[in-house]
Amino acid sequence: MSILLVTSSPRGAASHSTRIATEFAEKLVAADPSNTLVVRDLVANPLPHIDADYSTGIYTPVEARTQRQAEVVGVSDAALEELFAADTIILATGFINFNISSTLKSWVDHIARSGKTFSYGENGPKGLVTGKKVYIVLASGGIYSEGAAVQLDHAIPYLRSVLGFIGMTDVDVIRIEGVGMGPDAVEAALAKATAKVDAVVTATSERVAAAA
Repeated sequence: MSILLVTSSPRGAASHSTRIATEFAEKLVAADPSNTLVVRDLVANPLPHIDADYSTGIYTPVEARTQRQAEVVGVSDAALEELFAADTIILATGFINFNISSTLKSWVDHIARSGKTFSYGENGPKGLVTGKKVYIVLASGGIYSEGAAVQLDHAIPYLRSVLGFIGMTDVDVIRIEGVGMGPDAVEAALAKATAKVDAVVTATSERVAAAA
Protein backbone atom coordinates (compact mmCIF):
# COMPACT_ATOMS: atom_id res chain seq x y z
CA MET A 1 0.00 0.00 0.00
CA SER A 2 1.23 3.46 -0.86
CA ILE A 3 0.47 6.20 1.65
CA LEU A 4 0.49 9.91 0.82
CA LEU A 5 0.77 12.22 3.83
CA VAL A 6 -0.02 15.88 3.18
CA THR A 7 0.70 18.27 6.06
CA SER A 8 -0.19 21.95 6.01
CA SER A 9 -0.25 23.56 9.45
CA PRO A 10 1.80 26.77 9.76
CA ARG A 11 2.57 25.82 13.39
CA GLY A 12 5.40 23.52 12.39
CA ALA A 13 6.63 21.24 15.16
CA ALA A 14 3.94 22.62 17.49
CA SER A 15 1.15 21.47 15.18
CA HIS A 16 -1.22 18.91 16.64
CA SER A 17 -2.58 17.93 13.21
CA THR A 18 0.89 17.34 11.80
CA ARG A 19 1.92 15.32 14.86
CA ILE A 20 -1.10 13.01 14.85
CA ALA A 21 -1.14 12.61 11.07
CA THR A 22 2.58 11.80 10.98
CA GLU A 23 2.26 9.27 13.79
CA PHE A 24 -0.70 7.75 11.94
CA ALA A 25 1.25 7.35 8.71
CA GLU A 26 4.28 5.91 10.52
CA LYS A 27 2.11 3.39 12.40
CA LEU A 28 0.52 2.24 9.13
CA VAL A 29 3.98 1.68 7.66
CA ALA A 30 5.12 -0.19 10.78
CA ALA A 31 2.01 -2.38 10.65
CA ASP A 32 2.91 -3.59 7.17
CA PRO A 33 6.55 -3.29 6.01
CA SER A 34 5.39 -3.46 2.39
CA ASN A 35 3.71 -0.07 2.82
CA THR A 36 5.48 2.95 1.37
CA LEU A 37 5.17 6.54 2.54
CA VAL A 38 5.40 9.78 0.55
CA VAL A 39 5.29 13.03 2.51
CA ARG A 40 4.31 16.37 1.03
CA ASP A 41 5.02 19.13 3.55
CA LEU A 42 3.13 22.15 2.27
CA VAL A 43 4.72 24.45 4.83
CA ALA A 44 8.32 23.60 4.03
CA ASN A 45 7.54 23.41 0.32
CA PRO A 46 4.33 25.36 -0.38
CA LEU A 47 2.68 25.05 -3.75
CA PRO A 48 2.27 28.34 -5.60
CA HIS A 49 -1.21 29.78 -5.73
CA ILE A 50 -2.69 29.19 -9.16
CA ASP A 51 -2.36 32.17 -11.49
CA ALA A 52 -2.84 33.14 -15.13
CA ASP A 53 0.08 31.02 -16.32
CA TYR A 54 -1.37 27.97 -14.60
CA SER A 55 -4.94 28.63 -15.75
CA THR A 56 -3.89 28.99 -19.38
CA GLY A 57 -1.04 26.48 -19.26
CA ILE A 58 -3.18 23.48 -18.32
CA TYR A 59 -5.16 23.97 -21.54
CA THR A 60 -2.13 24.70 -23.72
CA PRO A 61 -0.39 21.84 -25.60
CA VAL A 62 2.87 20.86 -23.94
CA GLU A 63 4.99 21.94 -26.89
CA ALA A 64 3.34 25.37 -26.99
CA ARG A 65 3.66 26.28 -23.31
CA THR A 66 5.89 29.12 -22.19
CA GLN A 67 8.67 28.34 -19.73
CA ARG A 68 6.60 29.74 -16.87
CA GLN A 69 3.51 27.75 -17.92
CA ALA A 70 5.59 24.58 -18.10
CA GLU A 71 6.96 25.21 -14.60
CA VAL A 72 3.61 25.78 -12.88
CA VAL A 73 1.84 22.95 -14.72
CA GLY A 74 4.78 20.72 -13.86
CA VAL A 75 4.18 21.45 -10.18
CA SER A 76 0.56 20.38 -10.58
CA ASP A 77 1.53 17.28 -12.55
CA ALA A 78 3.89 16.18 -9.76
CA ALA A 79 1.13 16.55 -7.16
CA LEU A 80 -1.20 14.54 -9.38
CA GLU A 81 1.35 11.74 -9.79
CA GLU A 82 1.62 11.43 -6.01
CA LEU A 83 -2.15 11.39 -5.65
CA PHE A 84 -2.80 8.72 -8.27
CA ALA A 85 0.03 6.55 -6.95
CA ALA A 86 -1.38 6.52 -3.41
CA ASP A 87 -3.83 3.99 -2.02
CA THR A 88 -4.31 5.92 1.23
CA ILE A 89 -4.21 9.70 1.60
CA ILE A 90 -3.84 11.44 4.96
CA LEU A 91 -4.58 15.17 4.92
CA ALA A 92 -3.56 17.19 7.98
CA THR A 93 -4.69 20.75 8.58
CA GLY A 94 -5.40 23.22 11.31
CA PHE A 95 -8.82 24.87 11.52
CA ILE A 96 -8.06 28.40 10.35
CA ASN A 97 -10.82 31.00 10.17
CA PHE A 98 -13.40 28.21 10.04
CA ASN A 99 -11.77 26.44 7.10
CA ILE A 100 -8.63 24.63 5.98
CA SER A 101 -5.20 26.24 5.68
CA SER A 102 -4.47 28.25 2.55
CA THR A 103 -1.53 25.95 1.80
CA LEU A 104 -3.84 22.93 1.68
CA LYS A 105 -6.30 24.89 -0.44
CA SER A 106 -3.50 25.48 -2.97
CA TRP A 107 -2.86 21.72 -3.07
CA VAL A 108 -6.56 21.16 -3.78
CA ASP A 109 -6.44 23.74 -6.57
CA HIS A 110 -3.51 21.93 -8.17
CA ILE A 111 -5.06 18.45 -8.03
CA ALA A 112 -8.62 19.37 -9.03
CA ARG A 113 -8.09 19.51 -12.80
CA SER A 114 -10.60 18.96 -15.56
CA GLY A 115 -9.55 16.06 -17.74
CA LYS A 116 -7.19 14.77 -15.06
CA THR A 117 -9.12 14.19 -11.85
CA PHE A 118 -12.63 14.88 -13.12
CA SER A 119 -14.41 15.14 -16.43
CA TYR A 120 -17.69 16.43 -17.77
CA GLY A 121 -20.03 14.24 -19.79
CA GLU A 122 -23.66 13.88 -20.76
CA ASN A 123 -24.55 13.00 -17.18
CA GLY A 124 -22.55 15.81 -15.62
CA PRO A 125 -19.21 15.72 -13.80
CA LYS A 126 -17.46 12.45 -13.07
CA GLY A 127 -14.65 11.93 -10.56
CA LEU A 128 -11.62 10.12 -11.94
CA VAL A 129 -9.68 9.50 -8.69
CA THR A 130 -11.25 6.30 -7.41
CA GLY A 131 -10.33 3.43 -5.13
CA LYS A 132 -8.64 5.66 -2.52
CA LYS A 133 -9.06 5.81 1.24
CA VAL A 134 -8.79 9.31 2.70
CA TYR A 135 -8.29 10.39 6.29
CA ILE A 136 -8.64 14.03 7.30
CA VAL A 137 -6.82 15.00 10.48
CA LEU A 138 -8.21 18.34 11.65
CA ALA A 139 -7.08 20.26 14.74
CA SER A 140 -9.23 23.08 16.12
CA GLY A 141 -9.16 25.34 19.14
CA GLY A 142 -12.88 24.91 19.77
CA ILE A 143 -15.47 22.16 19.41
CA TYR A 144 -17.05 22.12 15.96
CA SER A 145 -18.22 18.52 15.61
CA GLU A 146 -21.29 19.15 17.73
CA GLY A 147 -23.26 21.92 19.36
CA ALA A 148 -23.95 25.44 18.18
CA ALA A 149 -20.58 25.83 16.43
CA VAL A 150 -21.20 23.02 13.92
CA GLN A 151 -22.46 25.55 11.40
CA LEU A 152 -19.10 27.32 11.51
CA ASP A 153 -17.18 24.25 10.34
CA HIS A 154 -16.58 24.86 6.66
CA ALA A 155 -13.43 22.72 6.57
CA ILE A 156 -14.87 19.20 6.65
CA PRO A 157 -17.91 19.92 4.41
CA TYR A 158 -15.62 21.59 1.88
CA LEU A 159 -13.07 18.77 1.85
CA ARG A 160 -15.75 16.10 1.60
CA SER A 161 -17.35 17.98 -1.29
CA VAL A 162 -14.21 18.61 -3.34
CA LEU A 163 -12.71 15.19 -2.67
CA GLY A 164 -16.00 13.54 -3.59
CA PHE A 165 -16.21 15.63 -6.73
CA ILE A 166 -12.95 14.15 -8.00
CA GLY A 167 -13.94 10.62 -6.98
CA MET A 168 -12.68 10.16 -3.43
CA THR A 169 -15.80 9.37 -1.41
CA ASP A 170 -14.34 7.01 1.22
CA VAL A 171 -13.38 9.69 3.74
CA ASP A 172 -12.95 9.43 7.52
CA VAL A 173 -12.28 12.33 9.86
CA ILE A 174 -10.00 12.33 12.89
CA ARG A 175 -10.59 15.45 14.96
CA ILE A 176 -8.26 16.98 17.53
CA GLU A 177 -10.65 19.56 18.89
CA GLY A 178 -10.83 21.85 21.86
CA VAL A 179 -7.07 22.39 22.00
CA GLY A 180 -7.62 26.06 22.80
CA MET A 181 -9.41 25.22 26.03
CA GLY A 182 -6.41 24.54 28.23
CA PRO A 183 -3.78 21.84 28.87
CA ASP A 184 -6.26 19.22 30.07
CA ALA A 185 -8.36 19.70 26.94
CA VAL A 186 -5.28 19.33 24.75
CA GLU A 187 -4.32 16.10 26.47
CA ALA A 188 -7.84 14.71 26.12
CA ALA A 189 -8.09 15.71 22.46
CA LEU A 190 -4.76 14.11 21.58
CA ALA A 191 -5.66 10.93 23.48
CA LYS A 192 -8.99 10.65 21.69
CA ALA A 193 -7.38 11.18 18.28
CA THR A 194 -4.61 8.70 19.04
CA ALA A 195 -7.16 6.09 20.10
CA LYS A 196 -8.97 6.49 16.79
CA VAL A 197 -5.68 6.23 14.89
CA ASP A 198 -4.73 3.08 16.79
CA ALA A 199 -8.12 1.53 16.05
CA VAL A 200 -7.62 2.11 12.33
CA VAL A 201 -4.07 0.71 12.45
CA THR A 202 -5.24 -2.37 14.36
CA ALA A 203 -8.02 -3.04 11.87
CA THR A 204 -5.55 -2.61 9.02
CA SER A 205 -3.09 -5.03 10.63
CA GLU A 206 -5.83 -7.62 11.07
CA ARG A 207 -6.79 -7.35 7.40
CA VAL A 208 -3.16 -7.78 6.35
CA ALA A 209 -2.78 -10.82 8.62
CA ALA A 210 -5.99 -12.39 7.30
CA ALA A 211 -4.85 -11.94 3.72
CA ALA A 212 -1.39 -13.41 4.34
